Amino acid sequence: MHILIAPDSFKGSLTALEICQTCTSAIHSIAPNTQITSFPLADGGEGTVDAFLHNAGGEKINLTVTGPLNQPVDAFYGILADNKTAIIEMASCAGLPLLTLDQQNPLYTTTKGVGQLILNALDRQCNKIILGLGGSATHDGGAGALSTLGYSFLDNQQQPIPPGAEGLLKLASIDSSNVDPRVENTEFIIASDVTNPLLGEHGAASVFGPQKGATPEMIPTLDKAVENLTQLLAKHFDIPALEIIQQPGAGAAGGMGAGLLTSLPNTSIHSGFEVIAEHLNLTNLFEQSNLDLVITAEGQVNQQTSQGKLPVGIAKLASQHDLPVIALVGSIGKGAELTHEQGITSIFSIINQPMSLEHAIAHADELLHQTMREIFRLVKAYHVEKV
Repeated sequence: MHILIAPDSFKGSLTALEICQTCTSAIHSIAPNTQITSFPLADGGEGTVDAFLHNAGGEKINLTVTGPLNQPVDAFYGILADNKTAIIEMASCAGLPLLTLDQQNPLYTTTKGVGQLILNALDRQCNKIILGLGGSATHDGGAGALSTLGYSFLDNQQQPIPPGAEGLLKLASIDSSNVDPRVENTEFIIASDVTNPLLGEHGAASVFGPQKGATPEMIPTLDKAVENLTQLLAKHFDIPALEIIQQPGAGAAGGMGAGLLTSLPNTSIHSGFEVIAEHLNLTNLFEQSNLDLVITAEGQVNQQTSQGKLPVGIAKLASQHDLPVIALVGSIGKGAELTHEQGITSIFSIINQPMSLEHAIAHADELLHQTMREIFRLVKAYHVEKV
């Protein structure tokens, strides 16, 4: 029997590679001769760099940049083996895991460090940037990153605005005369599993603001901030503001999708899964590996999963080859059953008894191992000849 293990991470708990290793150990404890192909994945959030480097080769670059609170943080990005393609996950320098609960406040957090990672990649002669926008702690419309690349965001006194969404409220003009000229000759591919528009009830602030520490009172302020940025970007580039606001994915990473798509030439946005599937030749893997079963994973499966998240992406590829797909998750949320229509055969939560979230995170490896063993006992019972 040949099994493909292709998970996303359990955010804050197990990386995709750790999930692969634990599942492999559990399966081999029941059926030692099972052939397993591990393919740790990500959809633009945490783990995107590691997924590319593990599956395609390359080098991880570590450096200190500006963090979400405008203080130095240790961050990283990857350069693939072609020495021309950089993989950046904004979460490494502007992500929620870098902040405590008390520090989370999207009025003040900045994406400046993302621009510094891009500049470092340009300094190393990269001309293609794959930028994952998942896991952000920010709501500055990408202004922090763009300011590092040479854009000037100025107030009424022609002074640089403060970082964060609050600074955008003071924005009066934009100057692009000092933008790094290498930007024009660089292809930017934005990887995001978010298709939300910039504003409104389905926009960045309303949907994702509370995850970043926004109170209900902050939401209108956050919307007003990025709307001000949008109006000035529209004026600066002579395009309709509504076009920016309604662009699918504009709301990604607190409006960073809108800011980058508008300001950087040669920029496109795609689902994180589509980006990684294309660049890592996942289609060929399914066509050439003679698989019998696919195992994927995600922290929680719910209605959003069915809208194009990684497990469903894997399931759709598997369904083209009539392969069953097992999804291992931390929890099963509302609308999880919708994923069955898209190729996921069965969903298993690793939680086996009442427990706190903290306990589940701390013992995720053990819980996953136990669950995988029980699943594979059943698989073995029905596929004795292949196991």
